[in-house]
Amino acid sequence: MKHCLHLKDWSADDIRNVIERAIEIKKNPEKYNNILKNKTLIMLFQKSSTRTRLSFETGMTQLGGHGIFLDQKTTQFALTDYRDEIRAVMRFGDVLMMRSKEYKDVATAASFNHIPVIDACSEKYHPCQTLGDLLTMAEHSGGLDKVKKVVWLGIENNVSNTLKLACTKLGIDIFLVTPKVHEISVDEELNKMADDTGHVHKTLDLQEALAGADYVHTDTWMDMEFFDDGKVKAEYQTEYDKRIAMFKPYQLNVQLIEEHAPHAKIMHCMPCHVGYEITTDAINHKNSVIFDQAENRMHAQKAIILYLLGK
Repeated sequence: MKHCLHLKDWSADDIRNVIERAIEIKKNPEKYNNILKNKTLIMLFQKSSTRTRLSFETGMTQLGGHGIFLDQKTTQFALTDYRDEIRAVMRFGDVLMMRSKEYKDVATAASFNHIPVIDACSEKYHPCQTLGDLLTMAEHSGGLDKVKKVVWLGIENNVSNTLKLACTKLGIDIFLVTPKVHEISVDEELNKMADDTGHVHKTLDLQEALAGADYVHTDTWMDMEFFDDGKVKAEYQTEYDKRIAMFKPYQLNVQLIEEHAPHAKIMHCMPCHVGYEITTDAINHKNSVIFDQAENRMHAQKAIILYLLGK
């Protein structure tokens, strides 16, 4: 059974086929508006997300199917063994999408091979974001084969993991300008797979990294538990100050783009934390494709679901 977990088991052709299908779906929505009639996507959220729920639920509606939203906090998962409850949950749907706190819960669900499982964001991976990003690159570059260099700024995390792996599978060079790795995101097997291709480059030299870049991507480097009503909690003040000093030189802003990569498209997986990893002028810059990325999550996820169901 096919799953969409981390892309380690997906070939370059698998990735290209899903992107090509997403492009076709986006161009010809009427052709697909009933293809998942009477099919149900179960959307299990252990943590909240604006774009993940909207993109999956709207996508299922547009394909003629139905998405059921489950907030784990309002279910009975806390009262029972996880393995028992997740097996029961999967009996009510055709595909299970999970936005999880820990990847191990996604892997457990997939291990039963009852229905296809999608990791819609865990602490280690974000394949849906990566496939939506590649769709955006394909559109703006005139095909994935035209994309030669992608730069990631900030912290290595779940998003950069999967983006790095997919880019290297496709022969795209990715430059990581990352003074820190988020410890919970480390996957040594994934790192080796990507590094062995020769397409991963690590440097803190912005000029070297950004020269000739096609896309510059970033994500938050502040953890949300640092804040309470927008203010830094006292117990996190030291770590907060440390991260400001560490990451601020690698902020994605217009000055950086215009000085080092004036032709590069600006990307962010959202939500944007303005004043930290990105600035308002970068979000609204003529090179920004951030809102195209947000929409393209939906089209890419439609293609993922159809791929997993063999449609």
